[in-house]
Amino acid sequence: MKPAHVLETLLLRSVTAGLGAMPWRRAIGAGSMLGSMVGALGLRAKVARENLARAFPEKALAEREALLAEHYRELGRVAGEYPHMPAIVRSKEGEVVHPVKGIEHLEAAAAYGRGVILMTGHFGNFELLGAWLTRWNPVDFVVKPLSNPGADELITDLRTRSGVGSISTHGGVKRVFQALRQKRWVAMLADQDARRHGVFVPYFGIPSSTPEGPARIALASGAPIVFGWVVRQSDGRHQLTIEPPLVPHGDPRDEAAVVALTAQHTALLEAAVRRAPQAWFWLHRRWKTAPPQAGAGEG
Repeated sequence: MKPAHVLETLLLRSVTAGLGAMPWRRAIGAGSMLGSMVGALGLRAKVARENLARAFPEKALAEREALLAEHYRELGRVAGEYPHMPAIVRSKEGEVVHPVKGIEHLEAAAAYGRGVILMTGHFGNFELLGAWLTRWNPVDFVVKPLSNPGADELITDLRTRSGVGSISTHGGVKRVFQALRQKRWVAMLADQDARRHGVFVPYFGIPSSTPEGPARIALASGAPIVFGWVVRQSDGRHQLTIEPPLVPHGDPRDEAAVVALTAQHTALLEAAVRRAPQAWFWLHRRWKTAPPQAGAGEG
């Protein structure tokens, strides 16, 4: 590893060990304070403020600022509880995670016999969603390896101990289809700017470059897309919600069918973000790529 990666890995392991040694509630409390400190430093605050202004122009500036402050705290809470994931997924229902709302929708999707594409966004502790659902069926995460191999090893180990499998984005499409044929649930994210490799669908009323992979895979495999999301409640625990399945219809080579299905799952994400805007990852330049007809390239 590069010297910088070695130092980063040592720091990450030290912080993870410290947070993991704390009781869960103390860890999320410490994470909240850490998030506030990051917010006070203004890390990517300009990007987040621009995103919030585009998504919620009707909200007063003070309201958006309060939302951003809570977002930083929630990011810290998620980081604080991440070392506890293996223990959380083995906890009794109700201790850290409330009973799942809409689990019947996943069961209905699984009944098609094509596997399930479990969609969510960078929303709250999104990895907890997939890990918790291993109680019902084996789940694989489609993940992009980190540039730091030491950090990647640490995160992969936590996922493995939480009971989930991993499929790398580096040449892992065949493995996705294999997992679906094995009736596994494959968890994917498709809510960040896809540059020129995506399709443009509305997100908060703005044409947004969105990854097309989940829709094409669903159309090619016949696997339903099921959107789920997780939100922390006022008592610190999580509520998982599962939406009715999106059953794919059409040919994966048909651009209109791909766009339509992508727009459907993106609309479900937007609805969830509108319900709990503090939970979505506002620090990413979601609208970096302008649609071709706008005559503007990437910013």
